[in-house]
Amino acid sequence: MHEIEPFYRWENLYTASADANSPFYRRTYNYTQYTYDIYGYYIHPSWDYIGSDTLFIKILFANYTHKFAIIELFGEWNDAITNDIMYLKQNVIDKLLKKGISQFILIGENVLNFHGSDDCYYEEWFEDVEDGWIAAVNFRDFVRAEWKKYNIDTYINFGGNLDIENWRTMQPLGLYNAVKGEIVRRLN
Repeated sequence: MHEIEPFYRWENLYTASADANSPFYRRTYNYTQYTYDIYGYYIHPSWDYIGSDTLFIKILFANYTHKFAIIELFGEWNDAITNDIMYLKQNVIDKLLKKGISQFILIGENVLNFHGSDDCYYEEWFEDVEDGWIAAVNFRDFVRAEWKKYNIDTYINFGGNLDIENWRTMQPLGLYNAVKGEIVRRLN
């Protein structure tokens, strides 16, 4: 698990630790020592702690002009025991919403499991974005099946053309435009 790193090709364009609007502003990283673990397995030090012991993230890019953020997730998303959505919503999403972000792209190929509970925080997040949206890219089939079971698909767009296998070859604005185009197509 310690070899799974967040995507870093866009770091020359954006780093959350250098963004005064980011919840991770001025965060420092120790690459010589592992600090966090998930179930006893150390994880790469580039992942950001959000308050959960099982779900970590990395804000890969934020654009305040276009009002979007691309966030990569890693670990087990466990709402049933550790209420991970509460940590994500209160410690990251709410802070970005206050800075004008209303469109969220969640990259989920490193979400290894999902345990649902209720949908209150998802509903709140959905209501908070008003004219925006929440899109999930490349989450595993069993995670999406669990989301449907807990009605999270009411609040988060996923599947179909939102499975963008080549997203790493794109620039952030290109990924945003591809996701936004699919969201607009679905709304029409």
